[in-house]
Amino acid sequence: MEFLRFLFTFMFSGPSFIVVVYLLVIALVAIPLIISYIREAEYQKYITEKIHALINNNTTVTPEEFFELRNSKVKRSNSIAGKVYNLPGVYVIHNQTKDMYYVGQGKKVLDRVNSHFTGRGNGDVYADYKYNDSFKIGIIPFNNSDFSSLNELERIAIKTYNAYTKGYNKTRGNQG
Repeated sequence: MEFLRFLFTFMFSGPSFIVVVYLLVIALVAIPLIISYIREAEYQKYITEKIHALINNNTTVTPEEFFELRNSKVKRSNSIAGKVYNLPGVYVIHNQTKDMYYVGQGKKVLDRVNSHFTGRGNGDVYADYKYNDSFKIGIIPFNNSDFSSLNELERIAIKTYNAYTKGYNKTRGNQG
């Protein structure tokens, strides 16, 4: 009982009361921020794993393999290959020589990828390709990706692969 009386007197008298109130205010502000930070980190980890799973569930190809697929007579005859890959989606171009990424999107994703390797897309990707850097191309079909829009999928893929900060992308992706 004496201890409680001492604690009560200590906490609510003089400068120690101000310190206790100050610490309580800090705790009330800091705890939600810490929880928010932890949730955001967990969400980012989940999204990163999701993007990697989507890209890994699809075949990655070299530009040469891409051109072979794109130019094949099978594709031109409206085959399954043409229907599956020239759909809306996001593509990830990885310069393996420089370990740099370019992420883009398209309603006809094969057409967009083709533009980068034929000089009508990102000029830096094309220049590195012409200087014989080694590339891999991955495609993430928008259908069944669980993302609400191509813009959202592209923005998250750009962030996942650091394509804006350490890659070829000049923006963080389309907004909206």
